[in-house]
Amino acid sequence: MRKEVVYTDKAPKPIGPYSQAVKVGPWLFLSGQIPIDPRSGEVVDGDIEVQTRRVLENVKAILESMGYTLDDVVKVTVYLADLKDFPRFNNVYSEYFKDKPPARTTVQVAGLPRNAKIEIDVIAYKEG
Repeated sequence: MRKEVVYTDKAPKPIGPYSQAVKVGPWLFLSGQIPIDPRSGEVVDGDIEVQTRRVLENVKAILESMGYTLDDVVKVTVYLADLKDFPRFNNVYSEYFKDKPPARTTVQVAGLPRNAKIEIDVIAYKEG
């Protein structure tokens, strides 16, 4: 299978030596997304709900650029700067993954790029 590097201007440009996503066969691996507004290139101001929504919109934009949807996501890893934000994060997350949610891991981390409150990476799978 061939490795295809994914890029869309509807999501933030990578801030380091990595791709927004890589597609291999039916699998799509998204790099961690933090709450950067793709137009300004800056982290959005706001609480965990605002930042979670921005991250998930970025994830959605990358998925859609390759013909995938949130329904194709099979695994999500969430990195929170503070686990006290978990209930409020989860409220927003549940708006995006309503039916048959993917497997998920959530961890608290010591710090995130640009002092973000959240980072999310996903793996998606779509046949043919």
